[in-house]
Amino acid sequence: MNQGLFPEDFVWGVATSSYQVEGSLGADGRGESIWDTFSRMPGKVKYGHNGEPGAYQYRRYEEDVKLMAELGITSYRFSIAWPRVFPDSMKKRNPKGFDYYDRLIDELLAHGIEPFVTLYHWDLPQYLEDEGGWPSRETAFYFADYARACFEALGDRVKMWATLNEPLCSSVLGYALGWHAPGKEDWNLAMSALHHLYLGHGLAVQAFRDGGYEGRIGMVQVVSVGRPATRREEDLLALEKYREESAKLFLDPLYGRGYPERLMREAGGSFPLQEGDLDIIATPMDFLGLNYYSERAIKADPENPRGFSEAPDHYPRTAMGWAIVPQGLYRLFRWVYDHYTPSEMYISENGAAFQDVLTPDEDACHDPERIAYLRDHLASAARIVKEGIPLKGYYLWSFIDNFEWAYGYTKRFGIVYCDYLDGRRIPKDSYYYYREVIAGNEIFEV
Repeated sequence: MNQGLFPEDFVWGVATSSYQVEGSLGADGRGESIWDTFSRMPGKVKYGHNGEPGAYQYRRYEEDVKLMAELGITSYRFSIAWPRVFPDSMKKRNPKGFDYYDRLIDELLAHGIEPFVTLYHWDLPQYLEDEGGWPSRETAFYFADYARACFEALGDRVKMWATLNEPLCSSVLGYALGWHAPGKEDWNLAMSALHHLYLGHGLAVQAFRDGGYEGRIGMVQVVSVGRPATRREEDLLALEKYREESAKLFLDPLYGRGYPERLMREAGGSFPLQEGDLDIIATPMDFLGLNYYSERAIKADPENPRGFSEAPDHYPRTAMGWAIVPQGLYRLFRWVYDHYTPSEMYISENGAAFQDVLTPDEDACHDPERIAYLRDHLASAARIVKEGIPLKGYYLWSFIDNFEWAYGYTKRFGIVYCDYLDGRRIPKDSYYYYREVIAGNEIFEV
């Protein structure tokens, strides 16, 4: 495959999340999530958009799986909507919610596609937020109960589980900056939220082990290691500070190192640690997933309280305003592997948003910028493999255009175009490009 750049058993996949693609928010007993509430808050989501219609996948999953099979992927990463399976309380399951995931998983397996399930991709049930949300310690134990229920219901067919997607976003963006649900702005809440997210992760991994389920379990992270703006000592020191805040804070606890002491000392807050918490959090995982979209150049900045800031660069931007830095994917995996040596790693998300438009006859979408983005990042992935880092798979974000959180429906990441008026699916040129990559027919420089 690709002249030996990737091993024959390399996993080729696509990724989505429940709130972004499912739609059908009121269907079959689904309860409300924090994103339903957040979307109703004035000014929080572009144009007041919400997860309806998403990409209509709740109603059109069979059509989507057929497109995935034609694409040639071997795995589909998706998430379970917690409020769909426990809509009103943690005391009562919703059979119709679990039935949807049963049908989706069976459809995938019937087409030779392995399900990769993320348990939490940001859609906390609103009733749990009303009880304190992630800043409350009880939520960690509720999450373990929810995870256990999913293992029991689906674990006979699902062999790949991620506990959390990007805990940075759930804690910092949700509880400190207010950019994501639930829209709080309190750093102490964010620190409590992060700790309880991690505690819930550890408890869920323990539940998986205790249940004797087959398969693998890990976490999906978005961490940043950046690069120095110059080789000057002050910029190199600034980069180390940046890495403590943007990478070590989120990875050290998972590998038994606790939270970075200097960072905690300077933050002026504290995590609500109880005896034994750090041991639970560091329960060994089977893999680590890393999401990568961009990379920053970091310089020393004495006027910034954090001691650093982002330096300007020459790189082109995506529609999100993110610099396109393919080499950063390699640098991220090299640094993480050198520091933590995970036994199994995945590129769990990688992709880009561009200003996609249909052709005048509306039967095609030409997206050469996305193809170039993918080609260059896949070259970095091949370099990761070549250097012996245990990269086992690549998941393209995203399979289909969808609800892009606070941006609503204004940003398109998909390799399949979604017409939000009627749900039509139109594969973009990048869909066919990725098909060629998977088939081994597309060769790129390394």
